[in-house]
Amino acid sequence: MRVERGWEGVVRQLYYSVEQVADLLGLHVRTVRGYVREGRLKATRVGRQYRITREDLEAFTGVPAPSAVRRTRHAEVSGIVQIDAIGAEETVRLTNTVIAAAQSRGGESGDHLRVETVYDEERAILKIIALGGLGTVADLLKVVEALVDEPR
Repeated sequence: MRVERGWEGVVRQLYYSVEQVADLLGLHVRTVRGYVREGRLKATRVGRQYRITREDLEAFTGVPAPSAVRRTRHAEVSGIVQIDAIGAEETVRLTNTVIAAAQSRGGESGDHLRVETVYDEERAILKIIALGGLGTVADLLKVVEALVDEPR
C-alpha cells in the first residue's frame, strides 16, 4: 500500500486493490472487476491483479477517495424518516420534491448529501434515507417536515 500525506494533514492511499474498492463502495468484487473489464473504472494490471489509482477512483465515483486518517474533525449523519399512511400518488410528489431539494442543496456547503427512498405500497409506508453533513441533512429534514405537515 502506497500512501501520501495531503496538504490538510490527511493520509491518502495512492493505489487500491479491487477488493479495497469493492469494500469502499459497498459492491461485490465481481462487480468492480466487471467495471474494470468494461472500461468504466480505469485500472492497471500488476501481475494477475488490478490496481486502481486514487484519481481514477475519484473520477469513477465523482467524490474524493476516502482518507486513511482524518486530521480535521468532521461529523456526518445518517437517518431514516418513516412516513405512515401515505398513498402512491403522494409518495411520488413527496419523493420528487425531496430529491430535488437534496440535489439543489447538496453542494452548497461542501457537504455531500445522499438521499434514497423506499415505498412499501402494501403497508402504505415511505422511508426516506438521508446521509450527509449535519447541517445539510438538518436542512433536508426541515423540507420533509414541511411537506409532511402540509395539508392534503
